[in-house]
Amino acid sequence: MYIPPGFHTITPYFFVKNADRFVEFLVAAFGGIEVLRSVRPDGLIANAQIRIGSSMVMASEASEDYPAMPSACYLYVEDANKAIKQAIAAGGTLEMAVSDMPYGDRQGGVKDTHGNIWWVSQRLVQSPYST
Repeated sequence: MYIPPGFHTITPYFFVKNADRFVEFLVAAFGGIEVLRSVRPDGLIANAQIRIGSSMVMASEASEDYPAMPSACYLYVEDANKAIKQAIAAGGTLEMAVSDMPYGDRQGGVKDTHGNIWWVSQRLVQSPYST
């Protein structure tokens, strides 16, 4: 099985209204890098690919056939406090304050400008599960 570079077996795909602003949020909030953008005849995004860390996400402008739908993603970062502040500065709203979790992550939550929730986590232990 061939998977293109930068992708994994599962890739989040977002259908959102104002997809161009969603891409801007991903870049500003999470340091995303827009890798590719294709547009429909009406000028709206047909497909955008944004790399966040080692993962790729895709986004398209919502339509009648593919309406906007919120999602939730779990995002690992180096510094959860800094990442949450950056996401809020980019227009997100605090969903959950950053705190240490019993499963070994320092985690907070932010809702993006399109209603998606991002659980932003910094791993505190060097093991797959907390002990």
